[in-house]
Amino acid sequence: MRLIHHFLLALVLCFAAAAPAMASDTEKKVELQLVRNADGAFATVALQFALPDQIEDALNKGVALYFVQEAQIISERWYWRDKTAKKTARYLRVSYQPLTRRWRLHVSSMPLTDAGAVTSLGQSFDSLDEVMLVVKRVRNWKIASADELFNDVDYLVKFNFRLDSSQLPRIFQFTPFNNEGLNLQIRSQLPLPEASAQ
Repeated sequence: MRLIHHFLLALVLCFAAAAPAMASDTEKKVELQLVRNADGAFATVALQFALPDQIEDALNKGVALYFVQEAQIISERWYWRDKTAKKTARYLRVSYQPLTRRWRLHVSSMPLTDAGAVTSLGQSFDSLDEVMLVVKRVRNWKIASADELFNDVDYLVKFNFRLDSSQLPRIFQFTPFNNEGLNLQIRSQLPLPEASAQ
């Protein structure tokens, strides 16, 4: 009997030691790189996160999900509140089409609705993993043109990625599902470098 107690205690300690490692697997991370040249300011973003089970289950049942990538360029002022020099966003819609068994991704610079999907860029994918790879990566995204920025001002870029839960069917917005599964948000910030000579 005592041997069983020792075994169970050792098992509990093993799980307790492994818990931080398991938590780190589901961490949300963002790599943000900024470039500034004669054409303007550009962002390259690599996100790392796992979709909660509830969200993945909703996708597989045909519920479309909406994501927003936002970049805000701020000039910091010591004498007053910070000033927003430029704010830009990309709107993404991920959906599954059961008849064709294909995944669709729509990307737009304007908020996506059922009517607004016509003005967006659409792509098809074979699997959810493939479409999420595109959602998690942004290359050379132009967040400001050169004439919107001053050379003698220090800027800070704030990046925010979030799931737009307001676009989900109402049943998802008023359930416990909303509290944990839909709170997907990743933030990062980085000083904008000075313009390169190129």
